[in-house]
Order: sequence, then C-alpha cells, then structure tokens
Amino acid sequence: MRIAITGASGFIGCHVVRELAARGIEITVARFGRPIPGLPLSAREVPLDIHSPAADPFAELGRPDILLHLAWSGLPHYGSPHHLESELPAQLAFLSACVRSGIRRVVATGTCFEYGLALGELEESHPLRPVTRYGDAKARLFEGMSLLRESVPFEFAWPRLFYLFGPGQSANSIYSQLHAAIERNDATFAMSGGEQVRDYLPAAEAATLLVDVAIHAGDAGAINLCSGIPVKLVDQVARWIAESGSSIRMELGRLPYPEFEPMAFWGSRRKLNQVLGGT
Repeated sequence: MRIAITGASGFIGCHVVRELAARGIEITVARFGRPIPGLPLSAREVPLDIHSPAADPFAELGRPDILLHLAWSGLPHYGSPHHLESELPAQLAFLSACVRSGIRRVVATGTCFEYGLALGELEESHPLRPVTRYGDAKARLFEGMSLLRESVPFEFAWPRLFYLFGPGQSANSIYSQLHAAIERNDATFAMSGGEQVRDYLPAAEAATLLVDVAIHAGDAGAINLCSGIPVKLVDQVARWIAESGSSIRMELGRLPYPEFEPMAFWGSRRKLNQVLGGT
C-alpha cells in the first residue's frame, strides 16, 4: 500500500508519519520548501506547493493508493481572513486536482470547530454552524469535496479532529503553555475557570486512528476523531500536572473563557467505532 501525506512536518503529521512507518506502509511525503528533518529513511519526499499544484499531482505523488491530507496554513489564528480568502480556494483546487488526476481515496482532516457553539455530545449529522473563519473554511471545504463526489468517482473520508495534545504542539496551546511554566519552575499557572468540558485525545493515539481511518474508512464521509469522553479542562490540566510530577498550582479564573467555543461539547465516537469495526 502506498500513502501520500501532506502536512507531515506539522504537530499531528509527525506522529502520523511515525505510525505509517511502523506499519511498513510505503510513504510519499509532499513538502513545500526545505526538506523535512527526521523522516524515516524509507519515506520519499516530493516538492509540492498546495497553493500552486502541478497539473498531475497523482503522478507527482507516485500514484498513491490514498492521499492523507493534513496540511493547512494560518493556524492558530482561527479568526484570520486567510482561512476563507486564501486557504480555502487553494485547498479545494489542490484536492480537486488530485481527484481529477486519478487519486481514488482522499482522507482530509476537518475540525470540531465546524460545529460552532453546539453543546453536548455531537454526532456527525449535527448542523454545521461555525463561528470562526477557520471552522467556516473547513466546513466549506468539506461541502465542496462532498459535491465533487457527485461528478468524479472517489472515496472520501473527513475525520473531524477534536482537542489533540502532546509534545511538539503549538506554543499557544494550553498543554504547551503549562509545560513551559513547569520548565520555568513557576509556582502557579494562570488559566480560565476551567469549567469548560472538552474531548481530549493524545496526538499519538489520534495518529493511530487517522491511519486506521485512511486504510479502512473508504467512503465514510465525516467521522468524529475523538475520545468520546467529556472531561473538564481543570481535571485535564490537573492530570497533566500529576503526570509531570510538578507541584505547580492552577490559578483559576485569571483568564477569560474563549468566546468562540461553547462551554461543554464532546464528540460521539459511535460512527468511528463502527467504521473501524468496534462497538
């Protein structure tokens, strides 16, 4: 099996490449700019600009069985106009070119931000009402690719990522901010009230699920890639502190709650389990 991957140098992409290599899967890494350090020796690198794709990306990528598309620029600035004005049209043009040139299975990552301010457990059929430009652009890309399937035959899976965490994450994430504070030997860690409920998943586990989806999901459409377990932020931070062996103390209520996120939401894992043969 041959899998081409974009976004291999990103936070989740690094984990996915390691998972692919561990399974002995033939990997083609599409990169923009300089070579990506730390890739497995067996991985083949191909220079490729998503914003100016080749006429035949299928051939450029070595005619892969699956395209696992993780690349997206402009993060973590969720409200930037870049997502709608630049990234969305470029992404849709690139993926359309891949399909029209011959790629027959596309697995591209979405986001829980597509659901907007919805509360509670979210099924994939829940209406998409994003409130950030990033979430809006992802939702529109999902709709555009779904429409493309009506005119060009290909299999399409859209795993919506919830709250991933782990080493190498953006410095703006609470996970990285906490561990930076621990490294500095700070006595306290300023955060919100911590009562928001989220769906957390370690990046390495998410990478395993993403590869499973790429191989087994076929034409599944949207799939929540999540733990399915609601957890309060304050409890998750306490767990990270305990795992680190630190004595840092949470200063709750020092920061406001984000306005673009609902107080309590998590993903339903029913479809993911069904697709992957679970219960």
